[in-house]
Amino acid sequence: MEPDRGWVAPLDTEVPMVDSETVRLMKELSQRGWKLKRIARELGVARNTVRHYVRDDASAGLQKHIACRRLDEQQRAEARRLLEGPAAGNAVVVKRLLCEQGVEASVRTVQRAVAEHRQERRAAQAATVRFETAPGEQMQIDFGEKRIGIAGQLVRVLVFVAVLSYSRRIFVRAFLAQRQDDWREGLWSAFCHFGGLPRRLLIDNAGALVVGRDAQTGKAQLHPDFAAFCRDMNIQVSVCRPYRARTKGKTEAGVRYVKGNALAGLDFVSLAALEAHLNRWCAEADARIHGTTHERPCERFERDEKATLLPLPTAALPVRERRLKRRVATDCLVDIDTVRYSVPRRLVRRDVEVLVEQEVVRIFYDGQEVARHRRSSEPHTRVVEPSHYEGLWRVVPAATEAAPPPVETFGRSLAEYAAIVEGGGQ
Repeated sequence: MEPDRGWVAPLDTEVPMVDSETVRLMKELSQRGWKLKRIARELGVARNTVRHYVRDDASAGLQKHIACRRLDEQQRAEARRLLEGPAAGNAVVVKRLLCEQGVEASVRTVQRAVAEHRQERRAAQAATVRFETAPGEQMQIDFGEKRIGIAGQLVRVLVFVAVLSYSRRIFVRAFLAQRQDDWREGLWSAFCHFGGLPRRLLIDNAGALVVGRDAQTGKAQLHPDFAAFCRDMNIQVSVCRPYRARTKGKTEAGVRYVKGNALAGLDFVSLAALEAHLNRWCAEADARIHGTTHERPCERFERDEKATLLPLPTAALPVRERRLKRRVATDCLVDIDTVRYSVPRRLVRRDVEVLVEQEVVRIFYDGQEVARHRRSSEPHTRVVEPSHYEGLWRVVPAATEAAPPPVETFGRSLAEYAAIVEGGGQ
């Protein structure tokens, strides 16, 4: 007795493949010594078909058509269990695990068996309950990246986007990086723009802000400097679960809106021009009718949220202070975030320390400050102090003009040459 292969017995039916006259011609031509390829070309059939019929098989002329194989209900339940468990959603692994249990089935059979369960699983993962917050309760922040034409060059720009969760007011600022000091500077700018602080920030797992998660509890661990900044601001921080970006869907949608609407395919003469454009665009975005609230964000903010924000600190907290090591290039410049700053020429090929503050860039050598510049945000520009190049250029003294020597000193006079040409003499 044939063992159970693990599927419901299929129904076998027989259907004709080619007509009997064609089969007769195949055999006759084969007996005449024709090759399979020639017979196939002559009769317009596949070479394998000819090979099948010229063997004079008893079943030639009929093809067994097997109905779709399928797992029974018990095996389907086992396939779903494996899909959710050790197979981790992979039907190929489910097929292999079923085979180890003595259930032989193709990958396609397993896929059909778990298709409905997979669809339900995807729907459950995608389903989201919209969570509305109270006025002044939450602000969501994120960075988006886009390449933008600035001063004729294609520059990678990082846009910081902050959205007040209740009113949907939006703030956008452009940066050339998304280091921790850029996050803090963007946050402080957003607080000043809105005129107050929310009680809670919702962030994702950005490497500059989150250093890891507790192995036991799974709780996110903030970077100590960012945690200290939020404590000084008296703001609580919530971190999205990994790969769950729609938890902060308001700012995710805001980033897409900024990239597709505010920036689109526009070019700008400078980064300052881009920032001015973003400021104007934020005012226009706050005045539109929002698709979810069906209100203007600016009106909703003034009516319900403005009074609930926490006051700004009386003294502005330092949001940017970064120390870097740089080597001075032969052109007396050091590179900071694509911007080059000059230092005295005597420090060429020396290592210096750079302190990047919110408004100023200070450069130190051997513990002494040797240069100070106003911080620039324009990409690929140079900030130069002319005194740093003193003594570098060689001054060439003006040459004393002397009267050219008479032509006669080099040979015959011009009069002699003229006489020779006119008179033909020598």
